Amino acid sequence: MGIVAGLDSSSGSTRIVVCDADTGAVLRQGYAPHPVEAKSTEADPQVWLLSLGEAAAGGLLEGVQAIGVSAQQHGMIPLDAHGSVVRPALLGNDKRAQVAAADLVDALGGRQAWAEAVGSVPTAPQPVAKLRWLARDEPESAQRTAAVMQPHDWLVWQLLGRPARRTTDRGAASGTGYWSAVTGSYRPDLVELALGHHAALPEVLGPSEAAGTTPEGLLISAGTGETMAAAFGLGVAVGDAVVSLGASGSVMAVHHEGLADSSGLITSFADATGMHLPVVHTLNAVRALRGTADLLGTDLDGLSELALKSSPGSYGLVLLPYLEGERTPQLPHTAGTLSGLRRESMKPEHLARAAFEGMLCSLADAMDVLRARGVEVRRVFLLGAAAELPAVQAAAPAIFGTQVVVPQPAEYAALGAARQAAWALGVAQGTLPPHSPPAWQGAAAQVLEPGDELAVGQAVRQQYGATRDQIHPGAFGGA
Repeated sequence: MGIVAGLDSSSGSTRIVVCDADTGAVLRQGYAPHPVEAKSTEADPQVWLLSLGEAAAGGLLEGVQAIGVSAQQHGMIPLDAHGSVVRPALLGNDKRAQVAAADLVDALGGRQAWAEAVGSVPTAPQPVAKLRWLARDEPESAQRTAAVMQPHDWLVWQLLGRPARRTTDRGAASGTGYWSAVTGSYRPDLVELALGHHAALPEVLGPSEAAGTTPEGLLISAGTGETMAAAFGLGVAVGDAVVSLGASGSVMAVHHEGLADSSGLITSFADATGMHLPVVHTLNAVRALRGTADLLGTDLDGLSELALKSSPGSYGLVLLPYLEGERTPQLPHTAGTLSGLRRESMKPEHLARAAFEGMLCSLADAMDVLRARGVEVRRVFLLGAAAELPAVQAAAPAIFGTQVVVPQPAEYAALGAARQAAWALGVAQGTLPPHSPPAWQGAAAQVLEPGDELAVGQAVRQQYGATRDQIHPGAFGGA
């Protein structure tokens, strides 16, 4: 069918993969960091274009017939009536809109009203909260704002030469706070509620639709957000969950319908295939491991070695890893807790094991929030550098109670963008149906089974749950 490319413009860099459109085999790759800026919470969108140009240098895109774009989520780019950027883009890690998000919750009548409207409750990262912040803190910029885009939308628009038509996709739109994955439509009244006036929004394309074609004949697919692109690149499907181990953590799963959740624990995203991607976040994952490693005077590898000298259950030690407060369960002002101290348990290896078990049990709690809403989880993909730690791999299958897949490191968001480009190209050429993406080979991975350790994992979770419920009774009352 040809050659396609996927580019991922993340928070710090641009990565490009060029792939065979039929098989997904990577033919060549490019990389460039974004130019360093003073503010990590804001960015001039032009730096993304500069990084893109550098990553594509040296004829990287020669022979490419279609490009897909993945980009960091929750960035908000306000444009004036002429399409010029009103102010630097507000990025997803900008926390200044926390108060604005709370104001919006009250303004619409509470969490339930928002869950029913768009499938999620406003949080600081979402563009809807950023619009409210802009209206309150930079009213002149807000008044000049005539249109709103996100990073992936803006990059696609630039690649197409800034046409009159502006587009996005279901995945990126579902993170805005003013588009519903349940109904598949915008709520422009929520934009007005936040900004104070109407603003133009990009057209939402279907998964296999093209955003357009450049004058040179290069097809640009719809593109999507980084999370959705990574899931598509991994090849996850119904029955799969993806657990991401960063400083904080997340659990997302492919589901056949959008989930409205008034508790605010579930964010109802759409995926890049026409399905849904509900996500539950935790504030503490690898940061709990790093904190424990610092306490014990070692690093993550050393902590893993120590943990494997202990045994499941950590001799009764339980670490509730709520070091930064917690989002799941909703305990924003709490602290972490170490419980079960006895003379025989007061050893470095048991504390190390408790840190791993606490992190994994906390993520299993997040997974149970999804399961309680009917989301099927038969297999768990484990992502992040910490997924390679032997202590994680030893404990995760039993604690999650299912098969665990640890994919080899790869540029999954860029691969997902490339796969989408191949899909749009195939539809345009008449070689692929609009409802069936190209069947690329799945990610190379290590597969771990719970085996005989399943009962042991259940016992560890029971010990953890009893401690959690004793210290924070009713913590999951809204789940």
